[in-house]
Amino acid sequence: MADKKQTKTEATDSKRVPTGIPGFDELCGGGLLRNRTYLLSGAAGAGKTIFGLQYIYNGITKYGENGIYIATEERPEQVREHVKQFGWDFEALEDEGRLAILDACSTKIGIPSHEKYVDVRPFDMRSMMDQVIAIQEDIDAKRALVDGTTSIGFYLQDPAKIRVELLKLSTTLEILGLTSLMTCEITDENSVSRFGVETFVTEGTVLMYYKRADAVRVRSIEIFKMRGSNHSQNIHPYEITSSGIVVHPHEEVYTG
Repeated sequence: MADKKQTKTEATDSKRVPTGIPGFDELCGGGLLRNRTYLLSGAAGAGKTIFGLQYIYNGITKYGENGIYIATEERPEQVREHVKQFGWDFEALEDEGRLAILDACSTKIGIPSHEKYVDVRPFDMRSMMDQVIAIQEDIDAKRALVDGTTSIGFYLQDPAKIRVELLKLSTTLEILGLTSLMTCEITDENSVSRFGVETFVTEGTVLMYYKRADAVRVRSIEIFKMRGSNHSQNIHPYEITSSGIVVHPHEEVYTG
């Protein structure tokens, strides 16, 4: 009987992808569902990119799952420098073939790129997907971060087109066996996405708040939607520390 129970537990665990972010996995049954895509939405300064990069870094260093980072709004050299403050050596992981960074930013702003992986046709979803497929063949990744969908949406403008193109991307990532995060910047604190369609093409939506309370700004996180998974219905505080994001699952933030 014990063996059957253990087997059932292992089968359940195998469907989960732990983010490794302290406190977060406790809010959603142990992690994300494998081979699904999730939207990470929030205001500027909330820490969406840090969360996503921490997810990728933990996947490689803690769980042996290689990662792909698709940078659409920040040049890779800036990212590598930025994450050093958390003690994350992205260059070493790239040299080991465990991390691949796709530069989908430089061409968009008209500057040359010397990266190994470059999206030479900005805002061309087919081109981006071809690059991801090639990278997947190179490093056999299990996790991906698309940072971010906002610039893609601004280019396409039409919500119907945005929905179709993001659906193509999320579906491709899932077919490739990638458990992925897509970031989205919002300006209206009452919205869950920028263009009103992003949440419909992903398996779940995580909201990161950065709101002013009296004389300080408070960071908090909410799992707005997570299909096929029990999750916390509350809003929890988190902080950005010297080693990355830490969520406090046993504390709550009350909004009025």
